[in-house]
Amino acid sequence: MTLQAVLWDMDGTLVDSEPVWARVQIALLAELGAEWTVEDCVSLVGSDLRDAVTAWMARIPAGAITAEQLAERMFTEVVETLRREVEFRPGALELLQACVKEEIPCALVSASYRVMIDAVLGHFPDGLFATVVAGDEVQHGKPHPEPYLTAAKALGVDPASCVVIEDSPGGTAAGTAAGAFVVAVPQWVEIEDAPRRLVVKSLEPLTPESLRALLR
Repeated sequence: MTLQAVLWDMDGTLVDSEPVWARVQIALLAELGAEWTVEDCVSLVGSDLRDAVTAWMARIPAGAITAEQLAERMFTEVVETLRREVEFRPGALELLQACVKEEIPCALVSASYRVMIDAVLGHFPDGLFATVVAGDEVQHGKPHPEPYLTAAKALGVDPASCVVIEDSPGGTAAGTAAGAFVVAVPQWVEIEDAPRRLVVKSLEPLTPESLRALLR
């Protein structure tokens, strides 16, 4: 089987944005009268944002804010932070650029909404992604396979001939359900070994050739 494309998660995989999310969640929910911990933040890593809003609202006193208002405030604060600066995960940008140099199509497939993705992409060189799938542009978010299936369809490739790169259990499950080979580089939450899955501590040792070898 030949590698046809690499499908990238964003938060925690390409960029170290999870600490930003955690800081904003804890501060904003405390302001609204809710107790929210680092452990609660970890439980939402890789989740669809609509599911996250539901979880946040369940902790907030009734009548303090609407779900729509909470989503707007949370997203605005995170986006403003990400527009100022982002930190790339070790080896991620280098592997992405190497894949593009070798003409392996790459897609960005994120649970984040388009406005957040655009804020992060402002820190990337142009032309790295052939397509982008945002969390607010699919009906079912991760761990459902729809986001990765949507990306593969947009690229005109077979999902089984793709490598998905993820950091969360939910995203890994989405890639597996789509039929792709998954490279998992967990940061906050442990991910177990499984068929058609490679769990690594860092993306730094990986190359386009090592990704191709996974499908042989």
